[in-house]
Amino acid sequence: MTIKTAPSKTPAAPAAGDLLALDNQLCFALYAASGLVTRAYRPLLEPLGLTYPQYLAMLALWKQAPRTVKALGQALDLDSGTLTPLLKRLEAAGYVTRTRDADDERRVQVALTPAGAALKAKAAEIPAALACRLDIPAQDIAALRATLQALAQRMKARQT
Repeated sequence: MTIKTAPSKTPAAPAAGDLLALDNQLCFALYAASGLVTRAYRPLLEPLGLTYPQYLAMLALWKQAPRTVKALGQALDLDSGTLTPLLKRLEAAGYVTRTRDADDERRVQVALTPAGAALKAKAAEIPAALACRLDIPAQDIAALRATLQALAQRMKARQT
């Protein structure tokens, strides 16, 4: 397998007249890449019965469970209005339970079921399978991830 890498040159800044060209927009590059990567996950997640957002929730729960809906939402950067329907579907699939906190009934605890915990072993193959689909060297994936994480941290810091 031949691995293609992008040239190491820094792209030139767009000419003044090109500032509004779609291909020169950071937001569009992120949007297009995100959609394509999400679609690349779909056939890998189908056998597990998970959608991409459900997979992200399970990743967070495999790292730490139980946790409150609020803490899970913070980890995933999702609000409870988006997270609650997703968790209901995971609960219906038998992967998680949602229970009211005994100390504070306003809080809902999300825990893995044995089936949800066991799903982690099946999901362990997904990162390597995705890397093969993307056909990008592991070090390039790591560098891109680090750049995007740094961008997200900077943007969050500016919002507060």
